[in-house]
Amino acid sequence: MNQTLKILLISLFSAAAMLGVYHFFTNKQYVIVEENIPFTLTSENEIFFTDRFTENFVSARPNDFIDAAQRSRDAVVFIRAIENKNLFDRKSTSSTGSGVIISPDGFLVTNSHVIGDAQNITVTLHDNREFNAEVVGNDPSTDICLLKLEEQNLPFLLIGNSDSLHVGEWVIAIGNPYKLQSTVTAGIVSAKARNINVFDNKSIESFIQTDAAVNPGNSGGALVNTIGELVGINTAIVTKSGSYEGFSFAIPANIVQKVINDIKEFGSVQRGWLGLDISNVNNEIASDFGLSDVYGVHVEMVLKKGAAKEAGLRKNDIIIDVNGKPTNSTPEFMEQIATYRPGDKLKLRIFRNGIEFTTYATLRNHLNTTDIITVRKDAVLKGIGLEIRDLSSEELIDKKPGTKVVSVYNGSIVDRTNLEPGYIITSVNKEPVNNANDAVRLLNEAKGVIVLEGYYEKYPGNFPYKFYYQ
Repeated sequence: MNQTLKILLISLFSAAAMLGVYHFFTNKQYVIVEENIPFTLTSENEIFFTDRFTENFVSARPNDFIDAAQRSRDAVVFIRAIENKNLFDRKSTSSTGSGVIISPDGFLVTNSHVIGDAQNITVTLHDNREFNAEVVGNDPSTDICLLKLEEQNLPFLLIGNSDSLHVGEWVIAIGNPYKLQSTVTAGIVSAKARNINVFDNKSIESFIQTDAAVNPGNSGGALVNTIGELVGINTAIVTKSGSYEGFSFAIPANIVQKVINDIKEFGSVQRGWLGLDISNVNNEIASDFGLSDVYGVHVEMVLKKGAAKEAGLRKNDIIIDVNGKPTNSTPEFMEQIATYRPGDKLKLRIFRNGIEFTTYATLRNHLNTTDIITVRKDAVLKGIGLEIRDLSSEELIDKKPGTKVVSVYNGSIVDRTNLEPGYIITSVNKEPVNNANDAVRLLNEAKGVIVLEGYYEKYPGNFPYKFYYQ
């Protein structure tokens, strides 16, 4: 009996143990999940309802505008430009706008239309320091003006690559709308290579379109990407009211970079010309010439003597890319050409009679040569109010040696003699002038009364101009 009871108790214990082991192993996952549910929910509640979570996971956070704005605002300045309309009754007009410092030694860029013909330019920094600025160079065809402050260790912006911008990318605009200094607005890139016909036909328009708010006073200010690089110079708005209505337009940084580099190195912009007229390709043109899609630019006319003619281009060719970059509109094509200089060789992909082929064109300047034309702006020239350049190699073939007047400063000493741009100086105080170096040397040596002699290309005879300079 006792033996039987022992066996029964052992059997019951073994069965209970086996059931316990079975229950443990077969329900292990369930038990662990049950234990972790309260812990998980507690952690989520603690995260979701804290400032730290909302700070790090804000919906559509644009890669931190705060850092980009803080880096950029110090380099964006307020500009007041005063133009004396009449030196005798002291009447003047003034305009205001924005500018961007691009180097620590005081070079800054703004729009040409902000400066106009101003003789007195004042720049106010973000920290309220004020400086007078001098015009280094001006290019109305791109609406870019380069100024210089005589100061060191200034905050500045790095110039980024505007070609890398994508439609839909976040950007911020910084400027001084309605004299509200250092105003920051944000938007996205709405379109690229946009032409809005705000300039004349000789100008280059290939704007970055954004929906960042820009108003009068923003002109010349910075369009900045989210890492604080300058990707454009804010220039224009399309509006019926005179204020922002949803669209703003900026000059791409790659064009800005090329213009200011040319001005600093050569004194003027070295623009390359192909020597042709183009238009956008539309459905009709694409169908007529056998294009599978609507793309490229249509060649409407080729000059008899020019880079395009030498490269073998013909009327009705379709240019589909430049140096490997697709060109799908006239503004896009003009932007691509605007980044090169005379003498640069371009690889053009052409569609003609159903066949694609490649040709090479060497860009020329507006005189139809490959020369780099350097404009002289020495101190003595600024003092009397002139900018001059050497005659090109082709000009020297059928013209007397001399130096050509590129521009005359409004209200200057020379301006009061009625000397006009295009005048070719052949002598200073009866001493012969063969080039710009001769003119600068003789003007530096001359004191008191100075007599310039020379001629105009389209008018016969010699034209002397006399003035006093000390």
